Amino acid sequence: MSGGDVRPVLFDLDGTLIATRRLYLEAFADALEPVLDRRATHDEMMALRPRAEARFLREVGGDEAHPDVMDRFWVAYEARHAADFEGIYPGVPELLAVLRGRGLPLGLVTGKSRRTWEITRPHVEGALGRFDALVFDDDVPEPKPDPSGILLALEALAAGPEGCVYVGDTYSDLEAARSAGLVPVGALWSKRPHEREAFATHARSLDGFVVESPSDLADALAM
Repeated sequence: MSGGDVRPVLFDLDGTLIATRRLYLEAFADALEPVLDRRATHDEMMALRPRAEARFLREVGGDEAHPDVMDRFWVAYEARHAADFEGIYPGVPELLAVLRGRGLPLGLVTGKSRRTWEITRPHVEGALGRFDALVFDDDVPEPKPDPSGILLALEALAAGPEGCVYVGDTYSDLEAARSAGLVPVGALWSKRPHEREAFATHARSLDGFVVESPSDLADALAM
């Protein structure tokens, strides 16, 4: 992006800007335990590649139990927030401040529900600031890798996809970005060492790139 370019920068939220893996996995386990008759492990749930919370819980818990599963999930997410929310990734507030200082519109496209965002928002909004577009799972017909959320954010920003990037931490983030015509950017700062190589390879296969840190992203977007 050139210094005169004011194309929007879109971000995923969980695993990209804020660290919620443990919070989600514990809340998922709480919600599903009565249905599964046991407590699912973190590895078991991660193997299922959870994305949008309500859709994931319906897939695992089934349609009949879904209302009760969701009630337990929301209770658990809020109750566990103080102990299990791991905060904002280092360097993210500074990254967002730099991008805003360049006059770039910022959007958030997340599989998070508005309800869980309202639980987390008071803990992060001061550091993250306000986004120019917000798209939640409630707003879209299908979760990522479907591109509808990204396209909805671009519409809200009155922007086309050309020259825009979408920054995320999952394969579905990268694929959604590519399907929407944006450049996929993989955030490596939340990835475990054994996950990095395959994730980076996938990003490059979609004509995207990866960044090691938020400061690296700020530098990349200045080029």
